[in-house]
Amino acid sequence: METESESGRRHGAVRFLKRNLVAEIALVLAVLTAFAVPPDRAYLSYFEPRTLVCLFVTLAVVSALERIHFFSMLARRIIRVFRTTRSATIALVYITFLGSMFMANDMALITFLPLGYFVLHETDKKKLLPFAFIMQNIAANLGGMLTPFGNPQNLYLYSYFSIPAGAFMQTMLAPFLTAVILMTVVCLFVPVEFFHIGSEEDKQMQPRRTILYLALFLLSVLMVLRLIPYPVVLVVVVIALLIVDRGVFLKVDYGLLCTFAFFFVFSGNLSRIEVVSRVLSGWLASLPLEVSVLSCQVISNVPSAILLSQFTENWRPLLIGVNIGGTGTLIASLASLITFRTYLSVRPGDARRYLLYFAGLNVLFLGTLYICCKFFFL
Repeated sequence: METESESGRRHGAVRFLKRNLVAEIALVLAVLTAFAVPPDRAYLSYFEPRTLVCLFVTLAVVSALERIHFFSMLARRIIRVFRTTRSATIALVYITFLGSMFMANDMALITFLPLGYFVLHETDKKKLLPFAFIMQNIAANLGGMLTPFGNPQNLYLYSYFSIPAGAFMQTMLAPFLTAVILMTVVCLFVPVEFFHIGSEEDKQMQPRRTILYLALFLLSVLMVLRLIPYPVVLVVVVIALLIVDRGVFLKVDYGLLCTFAFFFVFSGNLSRIEVVSRVLSGWLASLPLEVSVLSCQVISNVPSAILLSQFTENWRPLLIGVNIGGTGTLIASLASLITFRTYLSVRPGDARRYLLYFAGLNVLFLGTLYICCKFFFL
């Protein structure tokens, strides 16, 4: 008979496997391609240590801020200013949108989706939950595209192609502004209904830790922008967090780091298979934006960025494609799966309505952004 501790370990293992499904798929793909390209010394050249360090440091600092409830407290105080369903929905979407510019999109959703549920549940506006959750999901996928550190795929491409910060932001500015306008227009269709949000659940701010963590976050931004060497920032952040709150390291998304590492091997091996290299290089030469967007719909945006970067030097359409391509199917972005899983946890049995909303809104955003990028921004 299974003991309680054994049952707990089994359920914990199942949760771990579900949470890191993409990393597991990446590992399988890496192993399969290793049969075609046996491991050798060239494998070491696959990895981008700067990308992995930047991602680890950013995730660690954001986790530290999350552990003192910095983002949720900030968001709740902003939300409390608004008094109607429309203004609150717009605020939720914009908080998620802006939050994803400074933390990974999955972290933005983990932080702000519960806030969206709290606002709409406590004010008895639960009918808006599918719309609000999906718009927050779209906001998280698109909000981070303006900055090199806003999305994991941006961080990788920024480092891999050594893109100047100015050129990066100039390339993504027009798609970013288009997304802002489209999000605002869509949210204006939410009806205006008044409600009140109480203040009893605010948590106490920790000023010293907040100042320290914000300083570490500033260091991580300067590191990403190549203004401070990444080994220096890594040492400073690790030592600071070990002294102040070593539990932060248990909260870092190591599954995402492993996903990158495994896909480095997978894409590196594919680039050494001649027929694959020839086909993908040809497609990217003629239809770089389309290939990037379609690839995201099948294997999601982060793996697409790592894989396709091996077969082109034309980084602009690739960068745009793997950002706008985060909208579309449920697997186009890991963030979309997080949102779907979170929604079902609070509204079980309502998957069909959610998926209908999801399909309609994502087709609208992906189609509009693709047309604008294809004919006006490239």
